[in-house]
Amino acid sequence: MNYFVISDDVDTLIGLRLAGMPGQIARSREEAEQAITGALSDRSIGILLITQELAALCREMLSSVKQRRTPLVVEIPSRNSDGADGDSITRLLGQAIGIRI
Repeated sequence: MNYFVISDDVDTLIGLRLAGMPGQIARSREEAEQAITGALSDRSIGILLITQELAALCREMLSSVKQRRTPLVVEIPSRNSDGADGDSITRLLGQAIGIRI
C-alpha cells in the first residue's frame, strides 16, 4: 500500500516527499481533480493525503471517493494553514498512520 500527496503548497509536498511519499502540486480545482483521478487510477495507492484547502475545493468529488474502500482520504493542513502550529503535519501523520518524522 502506497501513499500519495496532493498539495497546494510546495513546502508541504517537499517535506512529505522527504518522508518517502510521492505527490503532486495542484493550484486550482481542476488540477486537484485531475490529480485525484490520477491517484484513483493507481490501485497501489492506499492512502491519499490532500491539503485542507484543496479538499474544500473538491468536496463533492472527495465525498464519493471517501465512500469507496480505498484509498483512504486524509485531509492535512498545509504549512500556511490558519491556526496550524509548526509541527501539526508531523503530529497528524503520527496519529493517522503511525510514522515518526
